[in-house]
Amino acid sequence: MFDKELLKLLGKDKKYIFLIVLFNILGTIFNLVITFVLCFTIDGLIKENKDINYYLIALGIGLGALIVRLIIILLIGHFRAILGANSKFILREKIFDKVSRLGVRETADLSLASLTQVSIEGVEQLDLYYSNYIPQFFFAMISPFILFTLLMFISIPTVVILLICVPLIPVSIIAVSKYAKKIFKKYWNQYAKMGDSFLDNISGMNELKIYHADKKRKEEIKSSAEEFRRITMKVLTMQLASTTIMDLVAYGGAGLGIAFSIMNHSSIHPLFDLSIPALVLFVVLVAVDFFLPLRALGSAFHVSMNGATAGKKILSLLNTEEPIWGSLDVDDYNLSFNHVTFSYDNKRTILDDISFELKRGEILSIVGTSGSGKSTIVFLLSGFRQNYSGEILIGNRNIKSVSKESYYRHLDVVSYNTFLFNDTIKNNFLLANKNITDIEIYHYLEQVNLDKHIKNIGGLDYKLNEDTSNLSGGERQRLALAINLASNKDIYLFDEITSNIDVESEEIIMHNIEKLRENKTILLISHRLKNSMYADKILFLDEGKIEECGTHQELMNLNGKYRNLYDLQRNLEEGYKEV
Repeated sequence: MFDKELLKLLGKDKKYIFLIVLFNILGTIFNLVITFVLCFTIDGLIKENKDINYYLIALGIGLGALIVRLIIILLIGHFRAILGANSKFILREKIFDKVSRLGVRETADLSLASLTQVSIEGVEQLDLYYSNYIPQFFFAMISPFILFTLLMFISIPTVVILLICVPLIPVSIIAVSKYAKKIFKKYWNQYAKMGDSFLDNISGMNELKIYHADKKRKEEIKSSAEEFRRITMKVLTMQLASTTIMDLVAYGGAGLGIAFSIMNHSSIHPLFDLSIPALVLFVVLVAVDFFLPLRALGSAFHVSMNGATAGKKILSLLNTEEPIWGSLDVDDYNLSFNHVTFSYDNKRTILDDISFELKRGEILSIVGTSGSGKSTIVFLLSGFRQNYSGEILIGNRNIKSVSKESYYRHLDVVSYNTFLFNDTIKNNFLLANKNITDIEIYHYLEQVNLDKHIKNIGGLDYKLNEDTSNLSGGERQRLALAINLASNKDIYLFDEITSNIDVESEEIIMHNIEKLRENKTILLISHRLKNSMYADKILFLDEGKIEECGTHQELMNLNGKYRNLYDLQRNLEEGYKEV
């Protein structure tokens, strides 16, 4: 009926569940007091009791119980609000911390859009699961026993009938739950699929317009939305059907209990010298309370199933295997691969027995055709995946033995898709170096020939749009490089940093990389072999293996694959110049 793993996520805040249940029980007790006072007053009227004090005492007790009941309702609402707010904070903090430790934007089970949906909508659904369903579950299990204990002193046959009918509600919930789990799983999968498709199409809208494919994608989105509508209607139909069943059981059972107590009033035992009609009325009113908590549980069940399904996805994320890190500090900035083999899916080998060494003060360039495994080397050096065979060393230490904080304190990754935040230029620099001054920022901007342009467009307070749409591709790449230079790390991994930019920007970037050679450890991944000419060593990869290794001239003298690709690129560039 509830997931223990999801409950564990609350930590110390589970106490609020206990408090909500406790005050619900106290509320039930004071409801009984109010009901008893009402029946007590009616009993006085039946017996024609003219003592004014009799009614004043009943009124005082009734008003006192009512005030306490109102206070209890307010406290329950307060605890629900605290539990809901805390659960959302805890879950989003855990998700962010997990993604931060993983160092990725998506996992094997969750795409970027799905991760966003789970973090926002999924957490909201779990809020209802924690603050409504779980407390109601425990209260609904306890409440009938409290009422049973009271009514057994008044009418045992009536309470037996009520107890026979009460378990039918949990039974109906259990019967529905197996079907509901499948429906809600399909619901969330379709919801995530639709979100992925919508985000993908919005991101690629320019391309869709260019290729006149926007109408086709519109129909696909429409079809996906229609499928989501169908699964939503199935969810609503299932909820309506199960609610109808629970209403029949709840109100039918209460009706049976009421009818039996009225028809067999002779079986009712006297209590507190109350008349039989007053006791019958008390039993009638209490009989409804037998079923209301379980009826409320049934209503909360549907919300809980949605939350529990989202919770399973959150648990899947939180249980994702993390990179292993040690506690040692980095004391050497040389990098090396020692017989490293890696596969993303354990089927196709991406890197096959790769070994190389990169020393401080050197530039190692890794080149090769597309899909040869170049960027995967940067990915592994970044520490995001560690399911490889062999060793990756920094100095003489395996990177798994050094602390993550120490490793990232010395490492910087600069790629063609380095993320720039939707914030001011200055604040983007402050992320890389929190102590940097405006003068120093302009110094780094000058190095990439962006200082005058930034001043012209508004200075360091100029705010970048989402996805830096207010900068050109070359400006974006040069700004990313300037920010990374400001971080002043010891190891720089450049992954296709000159991809998709103009020749002028490419020359500026390569000039700055050359200047870093003096006291940094530099790994350069490039599709253009011209950018690798001045590297101290070049590795040519082909299908995940090192085919050739040496300086530019040494590889040219081999007359192998490197030279063939170099000559091909040079001929193409010469052809472009002629055109």
